[in-house]
Amino acid sequence: MWDPEVYERYAAERGRPFHELVGRVGARSPEYVVDLGCGTGELTATLLARWPGARVHGVDASPAMIAKAPPGPDFEVADVRDWRPSRPVDVIVSNALLQWLPERRDLLARWRGWLAEEGWLAFQMPGNFDAPSHAVVRELCRTTWRAELGDVPRGATVGDPEEYVDLLAGLGLTVDAWETTYVHVLPGEDPVLNWIKGTALRPMLDRLPPERHAAFLADCARALREAYPPRPYGTPFPFRRIFAVAHS
Repeated sequence: MWDPEVYERYAAERGRPFHELVGRVGARSPEYVVDLGCGTGELTATLLARWPGARVHGVDASPAMIAKAPPGPDFEVADVRDWRPSRPVDVIVSNALLQWLPERRDLLARWRGWLAEEGWLAFQMPGNFDAPSHAVVRELCRTTWRAELGDVPRGATVGDPEEYVDLLAGLGLTVDAWETTYVHVLPGEDPVLNWIKGTALRPMLDRLPPERHAAFLADCARALREAYPPRPYGTPFPFRRIFAVAHS
């Protein structure tokens, strides 16, 4: 999961897909809006600004994230795999959560069952698991760091937009699905390392003892500098994301 400090450092980059996702939700006056995997809650608060008459509820498994949440919406620490709403939901939003959950198809089917009669379901997740940012780390785990990290799971890919059209349409929803590759221009030294240190590298860092972190990160930094060479204006970092908006 995200590290809260890294999450805030890249607030603009993570916020843009959220706003583009929610911009395609056509709900006019929803009464109950839920943000599943709400993180630190700043983006959840924008849902309240859009639908001021709604009860907006954010759910995240990280107490550290929820501790940073702003006033306005209701927030709750809970695992979305266990959480249940108390009433039908008019809008369900999930931003960059489902890539962490192998049971995402089952969860989407469950969430569909929570929707009110004219409810909306909107989610987006990274689709970059075959990008160099991930491939070079997997290669390091397979070779140089095999003794300590060779058994770290690769992680499941999230699928293409067509997969979610097929799934959600099969659940009786009208679906709009698409993908976008953003080219973020990241500033500073080793910016791709700093980006993935808060996400993709967390399982490896959690596995390693603290005294081994610096050596592992140094190896990652060298490999990532080759994969993403810096330019005079910054480091271009292509990032593919998968979106779907569906309504009943």
